[in-house]
Amino acid sequence: QVQLVESGGGSVRSGGSLRLSCSASGSIFRQNTMAWHRQAPGKQRELVASITRVGMRTYADAVKGRFTISRTNAGNTIYLQMNNLKPEDTAVYYCSLTNGESSTYWGQGTQGTVAS
Repeated sequence: QVQLVESGGGSVRSGGSLRLSCSASGSIFRQNTMAWHRQAPGKQRELVASITRVGMRTYADAVKGRFTISRTNAGNTIYLQMNNLKPEDTAVYYCSLTNGESSTYWGQGTQGTVAS
């Protein structure tokens, strides 16, 4: 089993910034991918950004140039720096970890709210 704990959500005004953190513990494979997803009210959960153990990153088109995903050298903590936030970024943000190509584990989610 893997446990994920997120922190850092909050409320900001449009144009502001938030930084999310996610720490993983438990049975973590050497090869894994961690990611941030979000789910806005009435919408499906979507991938925001991902990062592999060796630092390969992907971003959703909607956040490119505004969000940055990073990972500690030890590899079990990731961050999401969110700049120039827009009201449409309002969502519950979830952290995930996928061990190899098998199981995916999820955090409990943290709310990010952007007021116009």
